[in-house]
Amino acid sequence: MEQRDYLLREIEKIGMVIRAIRQKLFGGSDELAVTLDAPAEALKEMLKEEAFLDLDELLAMDTAATDEYLSGMKGFNTENIELLAATLADIGFTGTSADSSLLLRKALHLYEICSLRDRTYSFAREAQIKRIREFMNSGI
Repeated sequence: MEQRDYLLREIEKIGMVIRAIRQKLFGGSDELAVTLDAPAEALKEMLKEEAFLDLDELLAMDTAATDEYLSGMKGFNTENIELLAATLADIGFTGTSADSSLLLRKALHLYEICSLRDRTYSFAREAQIKRIREFMNSGI
């Protein structure tokens, strides 16, 4: 019982960290986003400091290695992985980062992992996958 409570707290903590990072990068209804020249670099720093996730290492992995890496990290359930994918995609869609295509490819990998792990079909996830693929194929 204590182990389960600990895992639930870790999952909630990672979710809160990623939501806070998204809030800082993209803003929201409560406050304006921080203006950043390099949002991808800011994301890398925040993930490393707050979630102990090395984005450079993650970006270099294929889908299977990414799944194994995230499985070994506490708090990365399907919902949090999907939130991370959305964050990477949002930065990739801006096109201002030199890493845009790399971020979009990794977002696709993360969405694929979510689809494999989650037994429920998600229309929103599939729409996001389609949107990323269309954006990447358009060469924008």
